[in-house]
Amino acid sequence: MTVHAWTDGAARGNPGEAGIGVLMRDEAGNDLHSFGGYLGVTTNNVAEYRALIHCLKTAAGLRCSMLVVHSDSQLVVRQMLGEYKVKDKKLALLHREAQKLLQALPFTVRFVHIDRELNRDADLLANAGIDGKVPCEA
Repeated sequence: MTVHAWTDGAARGNPGEAGIGVLMRDEAGNDLHSFGGYLGVTTNNVAEYRALIHCLKTAAGLRCSMLVVHSDSQLVVRQMLGEYKVKDKKLALLHREAQKLLQALPFTVRFVHIDRELNRDADLLANAGIDGKVPCEA
């Protein structure tokens, strides 16, 4: 089974109050996981990575043969694909964590950069996380 995930990080100000949104669906479009969480004050790029990490941790518990991660963060997608260097120290730590999680997964993971309009559901979850101040561990 292929699982599709949409991830988003939002920050109101940069840095500002931030949250993550992660939505995961099976091939038939059924929701497998939906989460919006609050990070406190951080940058948008940190929030994007934290959303990806939450996604990868959640995916580890799913029985699938492939995970397709859709993100509107060109930076995160290109860094995960090795096309961009990770220069920021804080992002480098998060990138290493994501890479470690990725390597431990027993299935293939693809990263796809999408337009912001196609990531609306994950964005709504991230903003709901900020509004509701629902803490997240990712």
